[in-house]
Amino acid sequence: QLQLVESGGGLVQAGGSLRLSCVGSKRTFSSFPMGWFRQTPGRERDFVAAIDWSGGRIAYEDSVKGRFTISRDNAKSTVYLQMNSLKPEDTATYYCAARGDYKWGYDRSEYPYWGQGTQVTVSS
Repeated sequence: QLQLVESGGGLVQAGGSLRLSCVGSKRTFSSFPMGWFRQTPGRERDFVAAIDWSGGRIAYEDSVKGRFTISRDNAKSTVYLQMNSLKPEDTATYYCAARGDYKWGYDRSEYPYWGQGTQVTVSS
């Protein structure tokens, strides 16, 4: 069973930056595509960004393009989400997730492994 642990959330003013980190098992983590998702109360968990095993294929939700950057360091079993130019509408609980296979995709149903979430709050 792959365990993922997120960190880096917090309270930031609009226009500020945060970097989220997610650490998992080295043996399993390094082979799987990884994703970041976010959720607000009363809403489903929505896709934010995804990255394949090599970092060669990346996808972003439209509203974060140009502001967020996903990256990974397989030697450290870590995936990152650098968030710049944050907006109040980015406020959510952010979750990292790992696929249990080696296929490319970014629907939440395709990710069986999830972290506990880290809260990001952006004030105006």
